[in-house]
Amino acid sequence: MQRDPLIVGSIVGDIVDYFDASARLRVLYDNREITIGSELRPSHLANQPTVQITGLAGSLYTLVMVDPDAPSPSDPSEREYLHWLVTDIPERGDISRGNEVVAYESPRPAAGIHRFAFVVFRQTVQQTIYAPGWRANFNTRDFTAFYNLNAPVVAAYFNCQREGSCGGRRYR
Repeated sequence: MQRDPLIVGSIVGDIVDYFDASARLRVLYDNREITIGSELRPSHLANQPTVQITGLAGSLYTLVMVDPDAPSPSDPSEREYLHWLVTDIPERGDISRGNEVVAYESPRPAAGIHRFAFVVFRQTVQQTIYAPGWRANFNTRDFTAFYNLNAPVVAAYFNCQREGSCGGRRYR
């Protein structure tokens, strides 16, 4: 039996509850597609990625990008740190056609190996979503409940640590 990588990586649990995926998510940094649990260097993440969502025709989607390990995995006191929030993304359209509510902030982990998660929700209606007043201590569950976004339709994550850090996993 194959284990769900979102459960193994604790994305399900730390950020969202279990859900059945009903869409496809492609995230590309400089034309390199991330795979769930892949490791990327901060220098590869400076520019916002290209994101495409394939799901229910004619739908609009909301994407949340968070770091549940901020400022460090051993003390995630700023969990979840909001790196990006985009709404009204058209199905099969590039994320640039959506409404950027919170501008992309590139990952720059200071200590430990951080998980950076992309969580996508299908919007039931087009609505105004406001930027939170801060990035630290964002709560995806509270956010989705407040805006009636229901369960996620797809999620992915990658790992990242400070370049040149000692110990931990090595980049290939």
